[in-house]
Amino acid sequence: MLVLAGTPIGDPADAPARLAAELAAADVIAAEDTRRLRRLTQELGVEPAGRVVSYFEANESARTPDLVARLLAGARVLLVTDAGMPSVSDPGFRLVTAAVAAGVRVTAVPGPSAVLTALALSGLPVDRFCFEGFLPRKGGERARTLAANAAEPRTMVYFEAPHRLGETLTAMADAFGADRPAAVCRELTKTYEEVRRGPLGELAAWAAEGVRGEITVVVAGAAPKRAEDTTPSELAALVAAREARGEHRKAAIAAVAAETGVPKRAVFDAVVAAKEESQAQSSTG
Repeated sequence: MLVLAGTPIGDPADAPARLAAELAAADVIAAEDTRRLRRLTQELGVEPAGRVVSYFEANESARTPDLVARLLAGARVLLVTDAGMPSVSDPGFRLVTAAVAAGVRVTAVPGPSAVLTALALSGLPVDRFCFEGFLPRKGGERARTLAANAAEPRTMVYFEAPHRLGETLTAMADAFGADRPAAVCRELTKTYEEVRRGPLGELAAWAAEGVRGEITVVVAGAAPKRAEDTTPSELAALVAAREARGEHRKAAIAAVAAETGVPKRAVFDAVVAAKEESQAQSSTG
């Protein structure tokens, strides 16, 4: 059996009781950082009986086949990362996929979540949300990703490194508008926990001075637009953004129609018009 175990995102006291039991019982513990695992087991008063191996971004492709072989041989393999749930912006997806393909049972020990904790503390709507993980590091790719998210109606959650927070918030203000409400959650559940709420423009100015710690950013979704306020070019851009994320055009058009309240035929016509305009500009250029 493969066991995915959530670990504390800050305070070791948040560890579920099952985590200690799994750490003690596992035949193999695959850890993102074995030194952090050692500190955690000391905090929990646990002495692992099984073998401890490293499993992180640089070696997970090479190490996955060996772990699957151990699983097929009957081992109980426990996967832990530095904080939170494996696979969520952390190593684990490859091993889960390989284990499922091999017919191995996969279960989880639920634990603390930076995503849900930040959402709850943000003061922003939480009835519908989406997790965007880490944004691209390169400015152009980041700007394109944010442009594709600009019309997203759900509350959005991002992870970010502290040294990139200022430029990321500035890029968000450019893409979403400086007045878009947001919250920066820093060092959640730790001694110096801080949640700073405000418009993206103000948060960008604050972060420009430098911020430390683990960062989660929560941004309000786009306010709904009335159908009559959405221009054909905006409709075409919304469809293009969905296509860029891998949706088929027909599905993207239907989704944009439902999102904006504009008839599907009008969205289709807007896409065709945008394509014809682009071709005309290319031929004249």
